[in-house]
Amino acid sequence: MQHAPQIPVLEVDLGPGIRAFFTTRAGGVSRAPWASLNVGTAVGDDPAHVSRNRERVDQAAGARVTFVSQVHGRSVAVLPASDGPGVPSAPALDASTEADALVSRVVDAPVGVYVADCVPVLLADPSSGVVAAVHAGRPGVELGVLGEAVRAMVATGADIASIRAAVGPSVCGRCYEVPADLRERVAAAVPATWATTGWGTPGLDLPRGVLAQLADAGVTQVVHVDRCTRTDDAFFSHRRASADGLATGRFAGVVGARRSQT
Repeated sequence: MQHAPQIPVLEVDLGPGIRAFFTTRAGGVSRAPWASLNVGTAVGDDPAHVSRNRERVDQAAGARVTFVSQVHGRSVAVLPASDGPGVPSAPALDASTEADALVSRVVDAPVGVYVADCVPVLLADPSSGVVAAVHAGRPGVELGVLGEAVRAMVATGADIASIRAAVGPSVCGRCYEVPADLRERVAAAVPATWATTGWGTPGLDLPRGVLAQLADAGVTQVVHVDRCTRTDDAFFSHRRASADGLATGRFAGVVGARRSQT
């Protein structure tokens, strides 16, 4: 891999042999309003800038990171293992693949998600090397994308008792205002999401809903990077930018199993 400038990342410990982190806005080449480390390809930014930014994320991960097209659903895509003799070729995952959770059991094949208020969730079983990156927006939380991702990890070889999770920066319940009927509907599916904003209107607390869903799925080792993207300008925020009439970028959550470093 070509050398790229180091970028600031928020590293999270998901066990030995696992590299996991969240990026911030800093360290990229995009210009305003996407400044500067935008990794989103469908937000109006110069594709050449996004490509260079993603190269810097690859450098931080130590290998090329697989991203797919996120559609606010609950589909899970599994990164195919390297083909061996006599093994039929599996289709590669790329921007044409629609999914909101990515699972990898391949060493040095990290997976990532991109967000700007939605909840990025990184999962790993260090004993098997199975990892997953999940885009948990409001529709995904309501549809149970986290449970689907955990089930896919177990089907791929993970041990539920060994899975660790990191819940990344996202909009908090005090800042995520929604119509009252939407709060009612989502909370009917995920009661922990019920919230009231800081100014007294109906809200949704997606991070709390995610934490509850991880517990329901049997994931007990969880770290929460409790930073609200709406109020912390170290991160991209769709809600903050929209209030100002601007476009915005996307930051990333990345996780992968690494070869032993000797």
